[in-house]
Amino acid sequence: MLRQSIEAAAITVTEREGQQEKAGTPAVRRPQVVILGAGFGGLNAAIGLRNAPVDVTVVDRRNHHLFQPLLYQVATAALSPAQIATPIRRILAGQKNATVLMEKVEGIDTTTRTVRTTNRRMPYDYLVVATGARHAYFGHDAWEEAAPGLKTIADATEIRGRILTAFERAEATEDAALRQKLLTFVVVGGGPTGVELAGAIVELARNAIVRDFRNIDSSTARVVLVEADKRLLTAFPETLSDSARRQLEKLGVEVRLGAAVTECDDNGVMLADGRHIASVCILWAAGVMASRAAKWLGVPSDRAGRVIVDERLHVPGREGVYVIGDTAAVKGRDGRPVPGVAPAAKQMGRYVASLIEARLSGEAVAPFRYADYGNLATIGRRAAVADLGRVKLGGLPAWLLWSLAHLWFLVGFRNRIVVFLDWAWAYATFDRSARLITGRRER
Repeated sequence: MLRQSIEAAAITVTEREGQQEKAGTPAVRRPQVVILGAGFGGLNAAIGLRNAPVDVTVVDRRNHHLFQPLLYQVATAALSPAQIATPIRRILAGQKNATVLMEKVEGIDTTTRTVRTTNRRMPYDYLVVATGARHAYFGHDAWEEAAPGLKTIADATEIRGRILTAFERAEATEDAALRQKLLTFVVVGGGPTGVELAGAIVELARNAIVRDFRNIDSSTARVVLVEADKRLLTAFPETLSDSARRQLEKLGVEVRLGAAVTECDDNGVMLADGRHIASVCILWAAGVMASRAAKWLGVPSDRAGRVIVDERLHVPGREGVYVIGDTAAVKGRDGRPVPGVAPAAKQMGRYVASLIEARLSGEAVAPFRYADYGNLATIGRRAAVADLGRVKLGGLPAWLLWSLAHLWFLVGFRNRIVVFLDWAWAYATFDRSARLITGRRER
């Protein structure tokens, strides 16, 4: 009788566990890791936990991972969006412990250890915040309407539409003053994005579309790069900054240094020295601001809104919370802030994944150390700069290195092949196949 009772109890427990598994509830709860953002940092954190005894939930407001370093090529009609973006679900499809949710984060409660999105509340044992950055207009948010920034595919297609529409309107108008205004493009900001945009617009106007129009000569388009600092690419050594300026000017870009923007609207930009540049196509690449993560967490941030973290990327006073990528303010070995670049975000993501695994097994982990392999910035056809520490390159060698590096780090073998073929075709013919005006309302 006792044996029968024990067997019956065992069957009941087994049936209950089976019912729990069928209902999707594990018999033994595993640590829950919630990752906010599927950029370079968040995605590498998720992949780094593929063999860990945890359940990973990746939350992003979009369904794709974007290779942002090539976003400017979508904005200037060199590539299509699908060539630099990959569905998050496809990337993590083979990772059984990972779930992807397309949700918008609305807040974080560190007391109850939950993340609040539009549709649910998610409990976490470990939280990785990798929500990136957005445009910064230095207190002039109204400028965004006239001068869009470049952070998303939607931004890129909007900018592409503005650039191509300016040429179309110039072709159609008989007003000489308006035509000159339409053929003037202003790029605000002399960092990598601004330099890349300015060079790409010149190449588009002088090579790719010069034979397409009958009433205008697109090669006469004026591209002005405006930078408030005294030199371009301030993260690079001064010699490379000077090289970048010379290469841009050789391409035909008008570089204005020490020229802060004081006004910006649909008619153009006003500079601090009183000069006005009339333009209907202004592009913003002057600065970024971190996401609202610091407000969600209720913790201090730096001037750019980045969360101040310790040497292990942990948020002081917030148990189990880590912030990485553009959202984190952390210093490198030299005491300088770690730059907001893709390699840094990827390293942070991998580090946090290893740290969580180590914590689960009770092991110690050394502080995060950023390995700086150098900076690259392209300017145009066979024009670029590369800072590799002791080795500094400019021109064709830097351009080849930039091209190889970006092909290598692009997500997906198919994307690498397609981008390589597009680049090879464009190099041989000067053609740009993605010259489509899309996503704009007809007026």
